[in-house]
Amino acid sequence: MTTQALAEHLGGRQALGRDIRSDLDLDDAVRAGLPVKAVETVVKNGALRATELHALVIPRRTLAHRKRQGKRLSSEQSDRLTRVVRVVASAEEAIGDGAKARRWLRKPNRALQGRRPLDLLASDVGARLVEQVLGRIEHGLGA
Repeated sequence: MTTQALAEHLGGRQALGRDIRSDLDLDDAVRAGLPVKAVETVVKNGALRATELHALVIPRRTLAHRKRQGKRLSSEQSDRLTRVVRVVASAEEAIGDGAKARRWLRKPNRALQGRRPLDLLASDVGARLVEQVLGRIEHGLGA
């Protein structure tokens, strides 16, 4: 997945308020805090349900507060959002169908000892485990 593709999954220039052309551009955006509009785009596009977003990225009340105050996400929240969206987009790419990929993310997976891939996205280590399984899927090794 390219950085530009990831930026598009986050809502592109319209949601991010800037062009993302490189990993350094994305790092700058994450460190500055992504706009709340990026979160809204992710939910609107169906990458995550609101309840999943609140569990993995930012609690509902905190998001509502940031929106009311016109504030951006923190750098930590922005990093979590970027990580989750990166893995969701990678699943769509590996599986070849967005709806099937989102179902795969929500079902217990034998390769992950019965855990749901989506639940593992709360940490970087868990996200890497899910990405390893997706790599096996892409190479036809199954998961």
